[in-house]
Amino acid sequence: MSEKLTNAVAELKEDEAIKMVKDMVKKGEDPNKIFDSARKGMETVGKRFAAGEYFLPELIYSGEIFKSISEIVKPLMTAGVSSKKLGKVIVGTVAGDIHDIGKDIVVFMLDISGFEVYDLGVDVPVQVFVDKIKETKAPTVALSGFLTLAFDAMKETVEAIEKAGLRKKVKIMIGGGQIDDEIRKYTKADAYGRDAMTAVSLAKGWL
Repeated sequence: MSEKLTNAVAELKEDEAIKMVKDMVKKGEDPNKIFDSARKGMETVGKRFAAGEYFLPELIYSGEIFKSISEIVKPLMTAGVSSKKLGKVIVGTVAGDIHDIGKDIVVFMLDISGFEVYDLGVDVPVQVFVDKIKETKAPTVALSGFLTLAFDAMKETVEAIEKAGLRKKVKIMIGGGQIDDEIRKYTKADAYGRDAMTAVSLAKGWL
């Protein structure tokens, strides 16, 4: 684990973080550890945003830094992984919420774990989820949300999937922010995840 890299990401020092990652790769360091250090930095960004120390521009900028790091380490993390896809997963941040830190980490981890991921982005209208399930026949849907207002949007999304007659065909997980089992019950999701690895475990378990 590189504390320096974690701090560089948390402090939004893009050039420094990217240089560090490239140097670590050149030295042959474990790409999983490099990624984990960057992810920890992103967690700090999320906490600072929640505490009002960072605002939306910082949040968006940190996402760009994380994407750049992901692009460098992804080929190394997927080396030797079968190109055959395990299954399909639809991921999106629900309507009214534009946070993508958690979502991007989940998308990345599902991707390198061998899933075909349909990333719908942020502030995703309910109907877009419904249409994507119909189009892709994906059996797993992951709803992301950081703000408390996202809980209602998650519930509405699950209800819309029900109304469309698709609920029995999909498993739905939720994640982000202050989500716990009470929220899971409220939204009528099948499970909730505290982190990206839980999302991967759930998706694999539902195959």
